[in-house]
Amino acid sequence: MKRFLILLAVILTGTICFAIDDAALIKEKNCQSYINEIGVKILNANKIDKHIVFTYDKGEYKKTINDPAITKRQIIFYKEYFKYIENDDEMAAFLAHQISRAAKSFSGEWGGFVSSAQIKFAPKKYEIFADKRAVDYMVTAGYNPIGLITLLNKSEPQNILDKLLFHNPPSRRMAIIYEYIYTKYPYYLANNPYFENINYQNFLLNSVENRAKLKEKIESGSTEKVKYE
Repeated sequence: MKRFLILLAVILTGTICFAIDDAALIKEKNCQSYINEIGVKILNANKIDKHIVFTYDKGEYKKTINDPAITKRQIIFYKEYFKYIENDDEMAAFLAHQISRAAKSFSGEWGGFVSSAQIKFAPKKYEIFADKRAVDYMVTAGYNPIGLITLLNKSEPQNILDKLLFHNPPSRRMAIIYEYIYTKYPYYLANNPYFENINYQNFLLNSVENRAKLKEKIESGSTEKVKYE
């Protein structure tokens, strides 16, 4: 009788565990499907003929020396990133930026090794390159590129050491993206559904000086690069 009760307890416990695991698995699969849907849509719409995969990781972000987007052409979306994603445009913005980096790593000699090294050793240059390419990818796939600005505005801190380190200050990135959209895709600024978005409004507030520089460039007809802060 005792053995029977123990066996019954084991069976019931296992059933409960499976139920919990099934619910968690379904949630994880739904997240993976959502990321795949947008990511593959960007790949197909832009005719990117490179094998790039998307992986949802419910664990915490792990900073490593090797960037899987470059070394494995694997774009990892960690669960914690969801706290910044409010719509499909912002998800597309995150993925499009990473796709740009992954696609770039295929080009050049030695199976892309040289290009990958360039991305690693000139991160500021290729960060801007990836931002601009992300805008192109988003527009082609039917997403609003303003989502890249709102995503950066709420997710990237303005590190006091950015100018000395390996990344551009978010304020500079957003200003360059804004200029790129203004120049190449003005429709999205003239017909801007994000105008009432609090994160976009905050961007307008903290980019007054940078946008004044852009206005001066446009009015003067200059073709020089603007030195955004």
